Amino acid sequence: MVCIETHLQSFDWSTGYYHFPIDKATTTILSSTEHRRVVCTINQSVTIHAALMPLGEGSYIMINKKVRQQLKLKEGDRVELQLKKDESEYGMPMPETLRLMLDQDELGSRYFHSLTAGKQRNLIYIVSKVKSIDRQINKALAIMEHLKDVHGQLDFKLLNEKIKQFNQNI
Repeated sequence: MVCIETHLQSFDWSTGYYHFPIDKATTTILSSTEHRRVVCTINQSVTIHAALMPLGEGSYIMINKKVRQQLKLKEGDRVELQLKKDESEYGMPMPETLRLMLDQDELGSRYFHSLTAGKQRNLIYIVSKVKSIDRQINKALAIMEHLKDVHGQLDFKLLNEKIKQFNQNI
C-alpha cells in the first residue's frame, strides 16, 4: 500500500470534472502497461475502485460528484490517499445479483466475458449503482437478455431501451 497527499483539482479544459493528481513515483509503483486499476481510500473514510489515468509523467484518479459531496471536498482541498493495486477479477466489486446471472446463463456469461474489461466494468457499474436487490436483478436480467439479442456486440443505446422495457415489468 502507498500513502500520499494530493489535492482535488479540476481540469483546465472542463468544468465539473475533478481528479486527484498522482506523482510519477507512485504511478510507477502501482501501474504497468497491462495493469493500472487501484483501490483508493480517501481520507481514511471512502474507498473507490479506480484507474490511474496517464497525465504527464504521472497519472490521475477521477473523482465523481457523489464522492466529492460525501467527503465535502472542493477544488484545492488536501486529501490523504491510501492506494493499492486492485487485484480483483474485474477491477471493481461484482454484485452478487450479476454473479448469479452469469453463473446460471452460460451463453450470456460467454458474451459478457468476451467483452473488454472496460465494458465489463460498465455493466457491473450499471447493476451495482442501484441499491434495491429487485432492481439489480432486473438490470442484470436485461443485460443478459441484451447480450444474447446482439450476440455479444454491446450497444448501450439498445441496452438502455432493454432496461427501460424490463423496468416497466416491475
